Amino acid sequence: MDHTARISPTRPGRGLDPEPPPPGGVLWSTAGDVRSLLTLPAAFTMQVAHPAVGAGVDQYSVFRTDPWGRGERSLRSVMLWVYGGQEAVAEGRRVRRLHKEIQGTDTRGRRYHSLDPDCYAWVHATGFPVALYAGRYLFRPITPAHERQLYAEWLRVGRILGLRDRDMPQTVEEFWPYYRRMLAEEIEPTKVARELVATDADLPRPEVASPVLRLLLRITWPVLRAGYLRFRAFVTVGYMPPDARAAIGLEWTPAQERRLRRFSTAVRLLVPVLPERLRYLPRARAARARWRAGTR
Repeated sequence: MDHTARISPTRPGRGLDPEPPPPGGVLWSTAGDVRSLLTLPAAFTMQVAHPAVGAGVDQYSVFRTDPWGRGERSLRSVMLWVYGGQEAVAEGRRVRRLHKEIQGTDTRGRRYHSLDPDCYAWVHATGFPVALYAGRYLFRPITPAHERQLYAEWLRVGRILGLRDRDMPQTVEEFWPYYRRMLAEEIEPTKVARELVATDADLPRPEVASPVLRLLLRITWPVLRAGYLRFRAFVTVGYMPPDARAAIGLEWTPAQERRLRRFSTAVRLLVPVLPERLRYLPRARAARARWRAGTR
């Protein structure tokens, strides 16, 4: 269904808060679906392949010492942008406050601030091409109407995060030249991007409350760690658009592509038949239930 007619987002600068994506829209249906978890590593790796973003994450982020906590906090934030209603605006402001002090020198010797539109907009932009590319594997074929609707909703999320309309391409037709320019002129295999696809990276164990689980993890972690890192690299590179792979210098073989297609087909067929409590993340599930109850 094309929900374009339902979208009339409030724009920053007019005295009103921006509006999150609409209930029933594309993001509402996909962002909280467990399949979207498989696409997040590709988007994050594209983000940190920007010289300024990579430098900021390298210097300020706890992704090396607390990857599980960082991932959980990031996912909570994303869910609020889409499903949080008025909480989305507050979360967007919180995210900007967190980034106010992040500044330094990027990998090319240029001064940066994390809220500079050039790098802040790129962090937001990466999710759109990944959602389109990975969506063909994990969800359904992408129609032109679906692509336009998704981008319209992506702009809404950008406004939630404090991006101004002049900071973002306002149409799909404007987005793709911007995206290709960023790949050609800015994106590179930064230190952090290489770490995120390394299969021999140092990865601390997740913290768990149960003493029994802590013991089991301590015993099995070497094997689990190796398997997890291989899987993370596989989905990171596999669900990344090929032109972004090339810009970052990531290899992808025909054999890997065949494995990805088999894996994606299994996921695409299995997840839709799961009960909603298993298919959607908790915040998405609760928001969808409230929306259905309010429209009946």
